[in-house]
Amino acid sequence: MSKLENAKNAWVAAGDLVLDLSEKVQASLLDDEVSEHDVKALKAKLDAARAKRDIAKDEVTNLEAEQVANAKKEPLNPEQKVLKNEFITDFKAMIKGEPQVMALINSDTDENGNAIGLTIPSDVRTTINTLVRSFDSLQEYVNVENVTTSNGSRVYEKWSDVQELKELDSEDSEVPAMDDPKLTLIKYLIKRYGGISTVTNTLLKDTAENIMTWLTKWISKKVVVTRNAKILAAIDGIKTTQKKEISTIDDIKDIKNVQLDPAIETTSMFVTNQSGFNVLDKVKHADGSYVLQKDVTLATGFSFLGKPIKKVGNRWLPNKGAAANPKFPLYIGDLKEAVTLYDREQMSLLTTNIGGGAFETDTTKVRVIDRFDVKLVDDEAIVVASFGSIANETPVTETTN
Repeated sequence: MSKLENAKNAWVAAGDLVLDLSEKVQASLLDDEVSEHDVKALKAKLDAARAKRDIAKDEVTNLEAEQVANAKKEPLNPEQKVLKNEFITDFKAMIKGEPQVMALINSDTDENGNAIGLTIPSDVRTTINTLVRSFDSLQEYVNVENVTTSNGSRVYEKWSDVQELKELDSEDSEVPAMDDPKLTLIKYLIKRYGGISTVTNTLLKDTAENIMTWLTKWISKKVVVTRNAKILAAIDGIKTTQKKEISTIDDIKDIKNVQLDPAIETTSMFVTNQSGFNVLDKVKHADGSYVLQKDVTLATGFSFLGKPIKKVGNRWLPNKGAAANPKFPLYIGDLKEAVTLYDREQMSLLTTNIGGGAFETDTTKVRVIDRFDVKLVDDEAIVVASFGSIANETPVTETTN
């Protein structure tokens, strides 16, 4: 687990402690049996917990900035340096609204006639993609295919539909025709997703490095939020037979061992949110040991029933149902087999210092456009489970004759 992930986990844990102590303080105020001394002691613990939470948050912010600065693993070659410098120069000119740059932008349109603006250079996109991985991105767990057209189609054959070859009884036996494979045609249509940020005009006075740090962090967060939402929407469209209500460890084993194809056994994993992870973290085997274990050999840092388990923030993967009786999500299977993200790789920027209220506030509006599509390509490679609680395994008791 990376230093940044550890810091995020510490921040979340500190936040949970603040909520817990805050509830205890509120409860103590209504309890006549609790003395003033005890209330003050709880209040002091709450203040200390809040201070630790804020320190943890600052640590996450600093590590994120450090990761942006160190995101490039290799130095830029001369051509990349030229392109990057041109991009920064054009970006500043675009904010200022200089005619020669605006004319170039206005003539740069996509196949639908929409203004693209300044296309972000590949090395900057690489930095953005590197940073994306640190923001609880689901993209790294699904299949990503880079495409060069705005639409297209792909043909997929599911593992479960592959038929065996026929045995030939003798050397001169006629080779029989094979069963026609059951193919699925998946069509993608690249869509445009955009977001706008308001920045002060003092941004122009910053160095190129400061501009790139701000730009990559802002775009990375927008990319994660947008792509996570579309990936989850694609998964939620799975057929009803792949949706299960679970309440025991055996229910999960039934899905893992029977419902999922054995061909994806080695590549399967679990994905849940913070609340679901918290429930699973308390579930015990019959011998009293916890089912969920830390495992530094896995990319996620934890294993559940011998498989990697990924914890995603509640804000990205929300609970279902009423707040008083929530249902926590648990995705079981191989996300790379189940979901494909078709990436157009044509991220672009446009700015204005006049429209959208920018003129009145002496600010600049920066718009980013991302182009991609997400499709569920194999709805048998994953099961979408939900649970309110998971019971501990029942200890086996020995019987005497």
